[in-house]
Amino acid sequence: MRGDSSSASCSPGSRARPRPARISFSSVKLPTLESSTPRPPFSRKENHASNPLENAVRSAELLWHSARSKWESEAEKAKEFLCNFLSACRHGERWDSRIFSNAGVCSTSLALPDNGGRDSRKPEKLSADRLPGGGQGQSRKGQMPQTGGVDEERVLISEILIQDKDGQDLEDAELLSTVRRALKACKPNFALTTTEVQEDVHRIIDTGYFASCMPTAEDTRDGVRLIFKVEPNQELKGLVCNGANVLPTRVVQDAFHDEYGKVVNIQRLNRVLDTLNGWYRDRGLFGQVTDVEILSDGIIRVQVAEAEVHNINIRFLDRKTGEPTTGKTHPETILRQLTTKKGQVYSLQQGRRDVETVFTMGIMEDVNLVPQPAGDTGMVDLTMNVVERVTGGFSAGGGLSGNGITNGALSGLVGSFAYSHRNAFGRNQKLNISLERGQVDSMFRVNYTDPWIEGDDKRTSRSINIQNSRAPGTIVHGLRRDTPSSGPVHGGVTIGRLMAGVDYSRPLRPKWSGTAGINFQRAGARDDHGQPKVVDFYGGPLTFSGRAYDDMLVAKLEIVYTDSGDNGSSQLVLNTEQGLPIAADWLFFNRINVRARQGLRVGPVRCIASFSGGSVIGDLAPHEAFPIGGTNSVRGYDEGAVGSGRSCIVASGEISVPLIGPVEGALFADYGGDLKSGKTVPGDPAGQRGKPGSGYGYGAGLRVDSPLGPLRLEYAFNDQHARRFHFGIGYRN
Repeated sequence: MRGDSSSASCSPGSRARPRPARISFSSVKLPTLESSTPRPPFSRKENHASNPLENAVRSAELLWHSARSKWESEAEKAKEFLCNFLSACRHGERWDSRIFSNAGVCSTSLALPDNGGRDSRKPEKLSADRLPGGGQGQSRKGQMPQTGGVDEERVLISEILIQDKDGQDLEDAELLSTVRRALKACKPNFALTTTEVQEDVHRIIDTGYFASCMPTAEDTRDGVRLIFKVEPNQELKGLVCNGANVLPTRVVQDAFHDEYGKVVNIQRLNRVLDTLNGWYRDRGLFGQVTDVEILSDGIIRVQVAEAEVHNINIRFLDRKTGEPTTGKTHPETILRQLTTKKGQVYSLQQGRRDVETVFTMGIMEDVNLVPQPAGDTGMVDLTMNVVERVTGGFSAGGGLSGNGITNGALSGLVGSFAYSHRNAFGRNQKLNISLERGQVDSMFRVNYTDPWIEGDDKRTSRSINIQNSRAPGTIVHGLRRDTPSSGPVHGGVTIGRLMAGVDYSRPLRPKWSGTAGINFQRAGARDDHGQPKVVDFYGGPLTFSGRAYDDMLVAKLEIVYTDSGDNGSSQLVLNTEQGLPIAADWLFFNRINVRARQGLRVGPVRCIASFSGGSVIGDLAPHEAFPIGGTNSVRGYDEGAVGSGRSCIVASGEISVPLIGPVEGALFADYGGDLKSGKTVPGDPAGQRGKPGSGYGYGAGLRVDSPLGPLRLEYAFNDQHARRFHFGIGYRN
C-alpha cells in the first residue's frame, strides 16, 4: 500500500522572529494521515458453489477486508493522537507521546511543544545523569541521542528541503548555503526529536539573515520529508535615525556604509549599533540606541535616546558636618565656570573637567557632581556639592632672594608678611597684600585679580598691580672680582622701581592664552644711604635720561602656548613691550622676548631642551640690559657674569633620571651670549667689568620635589676653568 503525501491541518504554523529577542515556536504544521481505500479487486457475491476456486477467492476476500478494517482502526487512533497532542501544545500541557508500531504515524513526534510562554530559544539544559543510559549518549545513523528530560519520540527523516515562505525553492545560493551550514542535527536518514529540530530552527535564526523560520513535515512514499520555510530579511535601501542631536550624521553614514544593498544581517546590524553606542561611550556621553525597526520597504529606523541636562543646582555643605548650609560664594560664580549647560547631552568627561575647573578656583575644599534622573522626562538633573575653604587670613614666613644670595651667605635671606583673600565679595576675586624685606632686597606689593570679569563670555581676567621694589644692581653694575674695594660687591648701587598697571588675560584657543596690559614705571638708582645716584663705580651712567630716574609708560602683549602629555611637555612664550613717549622725557623703545621649552620622557629618563632670547630697540637704561650667566642662565658663572647686552640668547640641555624616592640626578650643559651687543648698552657696563660676552657651562646636580617646587642643587664648570655651586627653587625660566 502506498501512502499519499499531505500536510497536517490540525494546527496552524507559527513563525520565529529575531525581534523581539524572545522567540517562541509553539506549533508547526504536522501531516494528517488520510487512509486510502482502494476498491477491492473482487466483488463479494453470494455464491454457494463449493468448488475449490470459489472457496479460495472467498477466503482471500475475507482476509483482505479484515486487514483493511484493522488498518482503518489504527489510522483513526493516529488522527485522535495528533489532535490531542496539538491541543495539549496549544494549552501548554505536557504530553507524553506513545510510540506506534505502525510506520504510517511516525511523523507525529515532529510537533514542537509549546513551552507555556517560556523562551523557546533557551531550552532546559540537563545533566548527564538524566540522559538515557546514564549519560552515555550514543549516536548512529538513523538514531541520535536523547536531549530532553523525558524520552522523546524519534522520527526517521528521509529528505530535508529549504524553501521560502511561499513554498518555493530558495533561489539565493548564498542564503541556501547559510541555512545548510546552520543545520547541525537535521540530516537525511537520521532519526530526530522535536528538540533537535527546534534547536536547528534557532540556529537558522541566529545566522541573522532571516526574519522567520517555520519547519513542516510531510509523509511521502519514501518516508518523512522535513521542510524549513524561511523568510529572508530585506535588503537595506535606506536609513532613518531619530533622536540623535549630537551624534554626527557622518558617523551614522559611515557605520552603515558597507550594509547598503545587502540582505540585513542581525549580527552585523548589532555590531553597527555597537559602533554608534561606542561613539557615545568614548566621549562619556549619556546616549545610546534604544530601538531598531526594519520597515517593509527596506528602510531601517534607528531610535536614539540622549539624556539632556534638565537643571543644575549648587549645594553647599558644611566642612565639619557635611550637612547642607548657606555658602558665601554666589552660585552664579560657580555656574559660569561650568561648560555643561542646560539642554546639552550630559557628558561624563565634561562633568569631570567641570569638577576640576571649580576645584582650581582655589576657594573650594571639596567638589563633586551627582547626576540624577529628572523624573520621567528622560533628562538628567545635576547637583554639584561644594565645601568652601577658609578664604582669608594673614601669613608670615621667610625665604631666599635669587638676587641677594650672590652678595653673601646671609644677604639673600628675606622675611615676608602677607594678607590674602581668595574669595572677595563672594565672586572668586583675589586680594593679596605682601611685604618682603631683606638686607638688600625689599618689595611691597598690592594685587587685585578678578579671574573672570562679570558679563564677559570669553573668560577674560583682570589684574591690577601696585608695586614698590628695591633690588641690588649687582647683575649689571656690580664690581669686577679683581677690583679692590671694601664696599659691597653690588658696587653701592640699588635699583628702585615704582610700578602701577593693569593686565587683561584670556584663553585664545585650546593650549593658547594671551595677555595685554599697560603699566607706568619709574626706575632709578640709589646708593647705600638711599640717595639718588646717576653714575656707577666706573663712571658709567645708571639711567638713560641722566637724571635720578627714568619714566616710562609700557604697553605689553604676551602670547603663551602650553602643552603637557605623558611623554613630556612643551611651552612657548612670546612677549613684546612698547614704550609710549606720552611725555617728552619718557622712554621710547621696543623690547621682544622669546622663551621655548620642550620636554621628552623616554622610560624613566627625562630630557629637557630650552631656549630664550631677546632684543631691545630704542631707548635703554643700562640696568634694563639682558643679564647673561647664573643659576637660571649659564651655570658655572656668577649672576650676570657672562655679559649684559642689548640682545641675548641662552640655550640649555638637561637629562635627569630618578635615583631614590623624590630625588633625581641630572646632567646639564648651557650656552649664552650677548650677540656682541654689550658695547651698545649706554656706558658699556659689561666691557668695563671685563665680561666675556659669551660662554658655556656644564655639570651635574640633584633635584628634590618639595611643596615649593623642585629644589635644585648643582655643581658646574665653565669655559674659564672656574667652578661654582648653584642653588635654585622651581623650574628654570
